[in-house]
Amino acid sequence: MSWPEKTAPTLDASEKRTIGEGIFKKCDGCAATFTTADLHANFEVCPSCEHHHLLSSEGWRRLLLDDGVLDAWDDGITPGDPLTFTDGKTYPERIAQAQKRASARESVDIGAARLGGRPIALGAFNFAFMGGSMGSVAGEKITRLFERATERRLPVVLLQASGGARMQEGILSLMQMAKAVAALERFKAIGQPFISVLLHPTTGGVAASFAFLGDVNVAEPKALIGFAGPRVIENTLRQSLPRGFQRSEFLVDHGMVDAIVSRLKMKALLETLLGHLAK
Repeated sequence: MSWPEKTAPTLDASEKRTIGEGIFKKCDGCAATFTTADLHANFEVCPSCEHHHLLSSEGWRRLLLDDGVLDAWDDGITPGDPLTFTDGKTYPERIAQAQKRASARESVDIGAARLGGRPIALGAFNFAFMGGSMGSVAGEKITRLFERATERRLPVVLLQASGGARMQEGILSLMQMAKAVAALERFKAIGQPFISVLLHPTTGGVAASFAFLGDVNVAEPKALIGFAGPRVIENTLRQSLPRGFQRSEFLVDHGMVDAIVSRLKMKALLETLLGHLAK
């Protein structure tokens, strides 16, 4: 009797694509492959080329804050639907979808924390939530961040990563720029520092309002920072832009940003700055 030969199971194309999904990640900078766990442990910075990938809000808390703890302020605020906006889905549907995807209620977290033992007021944009867009709730939370810091006489550290104003709220979104800047100006009267940390990307209404108004403006390497993206500007002006335009390095050279700092050295720098500037 002859036994049938054993053959390895065959996989169709869709099955092949899913093998290892979520276990490995290819670096966007050098194309090297690492385990997701290794990149997570290194705060999403490539060990090979130091390319900075998107870091979650939880990751930033783990990186910067003592014990990774943020005592959240105003976490229950949610947006309305003032324009009854729809683009195939209603605005409330888009919000619910973003909340599920980002595991967050809105695009900004604010609260009290400790950094190197020093009490601070922290704000952090969550780019995973609708591109970190600033609507009425995000603008209100940034305003309250500066107002609470003023009341408690705390220094402010604000981590910014945003695509700009949220189109689903129209002019109400744009109004947040002036409101937040007004609160920042009142905050400056107490003499505590505002340290602005510009992440990739920081654009649109956020860049055009409070992002560059820090006592110290710090950026991550190669972050895209500016009002409109280079492609939009080139199409509007119909001319080529300088190499590296709107990247962190270009902005440092032109005096818009004070320093470029690796994410892995960010906490040490913030501790130093707060030690010199905070009262």
